Amino acid sequence: MNKPTRPNLIITNGEQARALRKKLGQTQGEFWARASTSQSGGSRYESQGRGIPESVLILLHLSYGTAEEAGAMMAWLRQNQPRAMTSLTSTG
Repeated sequence: MNKPTRPNLIITNGEQARALRKKLGQTQGEFWARASTSQSGGSRYESQGRGIPESVLILLHLSYGTAEEAGAMMAWLRQNQPRAMTSLTSTG
């Protein structure tokens, strides 16, 4: 049985992240905090072409995607990444 393909991410690089942040009128601190990323880390992703880790891209997708996009990603995570879901929902 083939695993379902991960939904396409709404952001795949720093340039796209910067464009969305500016469109939303947010500071770097506000925008990147929703992905558990510091302002300085977000700045490096936006301006230095530094690759954004998949986990951060997924958090951005969940934070800034439509309800339908976020729901599709959550369904994929539940089916394919159960350990990740456990760490996201644990109350340690």
